[in-house]
Amino acid sequence: MTDLQKRSLLKFAAISAVAAAALVGCGKKEEPPAPAPVAAPAKVEPLKIAFAYVGPVGDGGWTFAHDNGRKAVEAAYGDKVVTSFVEKVPESADAERVLRDMAGQGNKLIFGTTFGYMEPMLKVAAEFKDVKFEHATGYKTADNMRTYDSRTYEGAYLAGVIAGKMSKTGTLGVVGSVPIPEVVRNINSFTLGAQSVNPKVKTKVVWVNEWFNPPKETEAATALINGGADVLFQNTDSSAVLQTAEKMGKRAFGWDSDMTAYGPKAHLGSAIINWGPYYVKAVGEALEGKWATGQAWWGVKEGAIDMVSIAADVPEATKKRIDEVKAGLKDGSFAIWKGPIMDNTGKVLIAKDVVADDKFLGGLKSYVKGVEGKVPGN
Repeated sequence: MTDLQKRSLLKFAAISAVAAAALVGCGKKEEPPAPAPVAAPAKVEPLKIAFAYVGPVGDGGWTFAHDNGRKAVEAAYGDKVVTSFVEKVPESADAERVLRDMAGQGNKLIFGTTFGYMEPMLKVAAEFKDVKFEHATGYKTADNMRTYDSRTYEGAYLAGVIAGKMSKTGTLGVVGSVPIPEVVRNINSFTLGAQSVNPKVKTKVVWVNEWFNPPKETEAATALINGGADVLFQNTDSSAVLQTAEKMGKRAFGWDSDMTAYGPKAHLGSAIINWGPYYVKAVGEALEGKWATGQAWWGVKEGAIDMVSIAADVPEATKKRIDEVKAGLKDGSFAIWKGPIMDNTGKVLIAKDVVADDKFLGGLKSYVKGVEGKVPGN
């Protein structure tokens, strides 16, 4: 083989090797591109919720019960919500200032927990359309403001059943707060409950014209006892009435919260409000985008009202009657406001067999038969 032929053969072999390497490279599986990093989900900001309280959270009654409802919201929703409150907010221009400040701080759901906040809340709600407002015990609404209430008159009736049985003098005393239909309704319901077991019972009322004023409540309770009342009831927010009964050797009830500890010897039972179920429902609706204006009025049926810690010396038959009334209120078979019911001037308020509707109950301005005196301003 000549040199030329050898060089040609070597060149051919080299070219063949390169081609074979190329073919191998063409069959090689390419690595897939690295996946793009997944962005972390955007953090959902918690719903900011504020509560305006008319009294101190330590009042042992009305405001204490509302604050327990706020705590129920925190327990139910955890880090989905952030709650705050301002206590002792007067039913005055201060209420408007506080509510506006709450909205300005980014709260998107605001609860006002007393009747006197109604007009200030309406005004602030008109300015903050992206905020949802809830007003306790009122009757005016707006597109972004609704009302909620508890049927406290049911608890008052239950207390009356016990009072009518336990009174030795047949004279009951009520410390009234502010003479609005809600309070008049409670005084009347208390009396109707007492009359269901003692038709001859009578009720005396002393008004203090405030929701929370322990010294005035003490003075009113003392006056009622000195006037012959041996069982006291209240529509005020502190434990002063029960404590006064304890000191003076009489009997009384807790109101809004279980007040047993404030007067264990005097305590006959506590008509409590459980705001938790409503607050949890309202906040859930706001979180889910289902909140809508309207009016809610919850009672024994919804678990909002109860009579608890009934005294050991209350007869078993009376306790059984309490259970029967609660069962009837739950299933609708019992109505507190069913005629015939007369006012204390002899006028027919509700005709025989007629059951009062919520409109009637919401506008009540006169006492039923058995309650002494006249409702202030009427």
